[in-house]
Amino acid sequence: MVAGLVKRHGPCGLRGIRPPGERFESLTRAICAQQVAGAAARAIHGRFLALFDGAPTPEAVLARRPATLRRVGLSNAKEASIRDLARKVEGGEVRLDRMARLDDGRVVEELTRVRGIGRWTAEMFLMFQLGRLDVWPTGDYGVRKGFGAAWGLDAVPEPDDLESWGAVFRPYRSVVAWYCWRAAGDSVAADEPRRAR
Repeated sequence: MVAGLVKRHGPCGLRGIRPPGERFESLTRAICAQQVAGAAARAIHGRFLALFDGAPTPEAVLARRPATLRRVGLSNAKEASIRDLARKVEGGEVRLDRMARLDDGRVVEELTRVRGIGRWTAEMFLMFQLGRLDVWPTGDYGVRKGFGAAWGLDAVPEPDDLESWGAVFRPYRSVVAWYCWRAAGDSVAADEPRRAR
């Protein structure tokens, strides 16, 4: 089955670990994308980035007034989440610079301390920023839909079912998830899904 997916969709687009300097901006992008269609999320994040000279930093975010952040299209909740992320990174409660040294569970635990960052966002961070190859985001509808389509299931599998079916793909479940997104026909970019599901 996986061989057929590789033949149909080509080499896996997952990349290795990304530079630590990209991690804060990556999380702001993920927050912007939550519960918003891809094009709208990209537009909001683009306007957010335009507020800064270069990549946003925690210090630069905290120096902006909340109203300024909301003017680019961030909801109150997203503005509060990005500000909470900035405070926790600036205060050392969330150490993005050392994330690569932590195991997956610790990364999820640390990131989900931030308001508005849940398991899905942490799993995307593991896959696309830290290059972890054995992440299995069973709560992601695109992965579930693609798995159902690729394996010829009558219905989209539930997360608990997908969890057990994924065991056979250890330690490369991230790769299988990437191909499931392709099988689902999602319009996700090759480097990172753009929206929470």
